[in-house]
This record gives sequence, C-alpha cells and structure tokens, in this order.
Amino acid sequence: MPSNKPNISDLGEKNLIKRLLSRSQNSIPTSPFFKTFFDEFSRKSLEDDGALLSLGNDYLVITSDLLLEPSHFPTVMNPMEMGKKAVIVNLSDLSAMGARPIGIIMSIGLPPNLPLEDFDSLLEGIIGTCEEYDMALLGGDTNQADNITLCGTALGIVDKNKVLMKSGAREGDLVAVTGDLGLAAAGFEILLGSPISIDLNSLEKEDAIKHALQPRARVKEGLLLSESKAVTSATDITDGLLSEMGEIAAASGVGMRFYENKLPVKPIVTEIASLVNKNPIEMIISYGEDFELLLTIKKDEFNSLKDLVELHVIGEVISSRRIEMINKNGNTNILVLKGYEHLKKS
Repeated sequence: MPSNKPNISDLGEKNLIKRLLSRSQNSIPTSPFFKTFFDEFSRKSLEDDGALLSLGNDYLVITSDLLLEPSHFPTVMNPMEMGKKAVIVNLSDLSAMGARPIGIIMSIGLPPNLPLEDFDSLLEGIIGTCEEYDMALLGGDTNQADNITLCGTALGIVDKNKVLMKSGAREGDLVAVTGDLGLAAAGFEILLGSPISIDLNSLEKEDAIKHALQPRARVKEGLLLSESKAVTSATDITDGLLSEMGEIAAASGVGMRFYENKLPVKPIVTEIASLVNKNPIEMIISYGEDFELLLTIKKDEFNSLKDLVELHVIGEVISSRRIEMINKNGNTNILVLKGYEHLKKS
C-alpha cells in the first residue's frame, strides 16, 4: 500500500531551504561570544544570497553552492568549464551582496575511473577562474562519487554600510538588470535541444553558447553598485528572472511590475525559441543561468548609476504583493512564480 507521507519532491528546493532555515533560527547561539559576530543583518541574511558575519566595520560574506552531474553539468560541458562554473555560481552570490571576493574552499567528488587529464582540466578551470577574479583557492577535500560533484564555499568582504540584500525594495523603485536575458537558455537549446538546421548568425550563436558554457559573474558591477546609496535591493539571476523577482518581493513585502518590451533580449533568443517550438518569454524569464544582477533602485537617483554600470530598466516596484507583466499588447498578466528548481516534481 503506497505511503501518504510527503517526499522532499513535494516541496522542492526552495521550500526545503525555508524549512531548514526556520529550524536553524531556533538553534542560533545566544552567548556573548557569538553575538560579537551575529547582528540583526546577520539574522536577515540567512535567507539572502550569502550569510553575513560581523567583523568590526565589515561583514564577512559566506555562500555555498553544490553542483553535480548531470543536473548542473550537461554532457556538452567539459571538465574545465565545470570547474569554472563551480566558482562562478559562488562569485555571483557574492556580487549580489556587493562583496569583494577573498577565496573559495572547494570539495570535490570524483568517479574513480575519471581520467587524470580531466581532473587536471577541472582544477585548471577552478584555479584559472580564481586568478581571473583576484581570489584564492583556500583548500577543500576530495572523495569518491558516482559523478563529478563540486561543492564550493566562497568568502567575501563588504563594508557594513554598503552591503546589498534582497530586502529593501520600496514602492516606486525602478527594477533593473545588468545585462541580456535568455542567452544561456538559447545556448543550451542549441547544444541540447532539437536539431537546428536553419542557418544562424555564427557570432550570435557563439555568444549564446558561451553564455551557457562559460558564464561570468558580475563582481565588478556588484562592487560599483554597492558604493551607491541608490540601490535598495539586489540578487543574482540564477533560477530565472521571475523566480528572483519573487525572492526580492517576498523579502521586501512588495510586488513588481515589468514590461515585456523592456526586457533586454537579443534576437537569437526568440529565433531559437521559434526553432525549437518553445515560448520565448518562458525561456527569458523562467529558464535561469543568466548570472546577471536584478536590482531595485531609487527612481530619483537612477541617473547617478548610468555612467557606472550598464543597466536596463525593466519595470517598477508596486505595493501589491504580486508579479505583473505588461505584455507587448499592453495587457497585464499576473504571473505565477516559477523558475528552475531542484528536487521538485515536474
């Protein structure tokens, strides 16, 4: 007789994390020693992109991501690209909080029959990315696993007066992103989707594939934006624009309205969507892997940022706690929050 007990797939990744955090809140130490490192913002940060530990005038920012084959590393991704991505996903969380990277600890699970040259390539991806973003590989661990598994824990530092968080958005703020959306989705469709026989612009095709296999973290942009008092909230777009909007909205107690015709989207995204018979707007707002920053900005201070960072205004913060999309015909659609999520029944 089948069991009526719920499984973790009934909740999904985001609800499992909330379940973990709700229980951990009750276990936070109250000793004077612990309170030296743990203030009000530290508690709030437990539901943010990284945890904040108080260090005098600064916060130590700590974040961790677990990546494994084949969920995060499709078959078209080589070991060097796997190593690079394992660092980038952690760096993206640091950038979303305006933190300067310090280093990363990388624990690695490896199948015993992995060729040594693949292991060396994996390390080259990890170390090369650390060097590129001026941070250190601080150590880690290795163990046997059925598939390549990479767990990175990254450390960063940010001035307490400059930290960016998901909470803080207010009605009337502008909603903006740092770059193009949907390119990674298009790249993965080229690599993994239905065969595409129609000739595509080769440069645009290469750009989409590069976004899929070799993403970049907006560390420089995060540091510049943290210097401004204009940014009221921030997060990175890993699970899709719609999902990340929901994260900021929930943390800030607001809603968001965005405009389909203001989304920064290159033509190849809609071309690929048509070729593989998928809804382009779904690819743009729900697929994820863009690693751009999603921000809310004080409207009257937006001009102070335009010369510092490339920004695309896509909407505004609203008082109702919902996400609205104004489509190209001017109609309002109330959207159900969704995006890529592990451990969730399809």
